[in-house]
Amino acid sequence: YSVWAIPPEDVRDRLTKLMTSLRSDFGGPQFEPHMTVVGAIELTPDDAVKSFQVTVDRVSAGTFFYQCVYLLLHPTPQILETNAHCCTHFGYKNSTPYMPHVSLVYGDLTDEEKQKAQERANILDNSLSGLSFQISKLALYKTDTEDKSLKSWEKI
Repeated sequence: YSVWAIPPEDVRDRLTKLMTSLRSDFGGPQFEPHMTVVGAIELTPDDAVKSFQVTVDRVSAGTFFYQCVYLLLHPTPQILETNAHCCTHFGYKNSTPYMPHVSLVYGDLTDEEKQKAQERANILDNSLSGLSFQISKLALYKTDTEDKSLKSWEKI
């Protein structure tokens, strides 16, 4: 399972449009806009969260499939506390420091393709940096990270 922070509907719609366009250019599976609070853990359903504000720092790229191209979020105390609380609550230990982000594309792109996707994201929506929105719900998803098609992923 994974615990995801879900953006409000207006931001979700905006990001879905951006992600659809990037996916048509660069491929990858379709997924819902989200910020992973805790990923790939064994849990039981729990849907309670204190509301908190998140702000996009910039469009960025990572080094693996699930962090290919994403919106890097400013790591506020509220985000870090939510992550720490969920990790403690569910007995999850991070192997790397937590990096809050909202993925735009999942895939195994080359560095050049990632750069193009970042540029395209900024062209499609030139006001992403500094975008700020409220998170008021978490969702529990069953996520098999071996399934890169995401077809087996489901909202619990």
